[in-house]
Amino acid sequence: MDIISHLTKTVSPAVLGDDHSPAKKNLLEQFYAIFAASLADKDTYGRFENENIARDDQGFYDRVWTDGSNRDRISRELAGAHNVDATASRGLVAMSAPLAYHEIKSLAGTTPVPQFLNDNLASYQHHIPAWASAVIPAGMVAAGPAGERISDTTSMAPLQHEEEKSGSFMKALLPIIGLIILGALAWALLRGCQENPEPVATPVITEQVAEGDGQMAVAADVEPASLRIATGEANTLYACRMNVGDEALQMTIMNAMSTTFGDEANKCRADIDDGFATDMPAAAQLASLLPIIKSVPNASMIIKGDEIVVNASDANVLDKLVADLQAAAPAMMVKAEGPLDLQGEIDNSLVAADAAINKLGENPDPHDVARALSLQVVNFEVDEAVIPDVNKAVLDRAVEIMEQVPDMKLMIIGHTDKTATAEYNMKLSQERAQSMKDYMVSQGADPSKLMTKGMGETDPIADNSTEQGRFRNRRIEFTVYDESALNNDTGISNNAMDAGSNPLDSNTANTATGGVLDPDLNPLDSNNDDLLPDSDDPSRGTALDPQANN
Repeated sequence: MDIISHLTKTVSPAVLGDDHSPAKKNLLEQFYAIFAASLADKDTYGRFENENIARDDQGFYDRVWTDGSNRDRISRELAGAHNVDATASRGLVAMSAPLAYHEIKSLAGTTPVPQFLNDNLASYQHHIPAWASAVIPAGMVAAGPAGERISDTTSMAPLQHEEEKSGSFMKALLPIIGLIILGALAWALLRGCQENPEPVATPVITEQVAEGDGQMAVAADVEPASLRIATGEANTLYACRMNVGDEALQMTIMNAMSTTFGDEANKCRADIDDGFATDMPAAAQLASLLPIIKSVPNASMIIKGDEIVVNASDANVLDKLVADLQAAAPAMMVKAEGPLDLQGEIDNSLVAADAAINKLGENPDPHDVARALSLQVVNFEVDEAVIPDVNKAVLDRAVEIMEQVPDMKLMIIGHTDKTATAEYNMKLSQERAQSMKDYMVSQGADPSKLMTKGMGETDPIADNSTEQGRFRNRRIEFTVYDESALNNDTGISNNAMDAGSNPLDSNTANTATGGVLDPDLNPLDSNNDDLLPDSDDPSRGTALDPQANN
């Protein structure tokens, strides 16, 4: 087999997992060839020849192509050529680079890697697209003898292949037969790529569906994976939320968080759902990004797609933070959060909630219902619990949906910022959650299907030192209430999202179980005992919160 075949068999399954997308497999094959051509350059390889490259070192890709524009072009061109989302393309190449590096080193054995790759240039040269000449060191595509391909054995050095002497008529026919078979396989693969669309986990797919005399575009949209963190005083982690498509990405992020913040990383909560991407372009740079944000007290960072948005209470500190993060992740777009546009946030959130509700369809998943309702910003007046009129249309639709899904139970959770006393905030958040329930009941909702909880200031999603952060923390969240979960250690199933206009987070404390909420809703402990934070529970976990069934 050739180098590309070997990498396809060994690296691609590790990168793609259960995703059997032909498009992504072909994208990786082409990237392996570009990657090999780059390593064939002695100067490029010499930069990290003596490094101990970890197999999960996704920052390694950035060190192979130090020019961010080259990295962008590689992911963009590969994405376009194989009809794969650009964000997914960046994640795939960053994840595959260190794994492919180890496999190539293993195949080279005692032969220097550049020499090995030049000797076997013919085994991958035909996979290199013409545009790649701009991202590969000069002359690498044409330089070097086209040596024989490596063998199918596990030999650690290229195996020289002896040409068989001409012989029988059948031997003469074998190459022709082989070409016919390869042609048939190529045709079958091409047909399979055309007939099998991208899986749901692919970020954006557009399918044309006939409707009457015209056509209607149907988009299967997947939200980019995201991470939101805020720091407190003395380099502490104040809040942490992530939205990811699978547990593999969750673990990648959690490992980076644990390395930087230690045990405080346990504050991170994850919403794991196939509605989010399974890759994050910035994942490879988290080891560099997280220490930077940790060094700035009372700051916040939101990573979503290829964008990083940060904020801090001091303008000079914020400028430096943006510059430092941009230097650590040149391929990302790093910017400071703009001034709070309150009306814009409200309007956009209501549009997003309405669109999400429209997509629910018949017999919707309760978790999707909770997410849709949590998208809305409920802008209560200061010290008030009166629902603004603009939110009532969304709540009316929620009542209709609950009538259609009679088994669905929801919990409404109120949150505040930290501008008043803890006791006052706890009471106000409970009153606001209760007002949401009261309105829905007045519109016909079954009161036994709606629970409420006030969290006060105890469960922030942003910093409390900026206007924008306080706005994010003042929110109403809807979660799925699962009575059966209260009778075991798995807690309440929850997938609710941030009520702000950027739906980047939710509340799932026990992330090891794949999206399960600590029933006491307390992000500061690890028990699954009750529905009250331990600090206000006289029974210390021996009884359920009587307010939970309001």
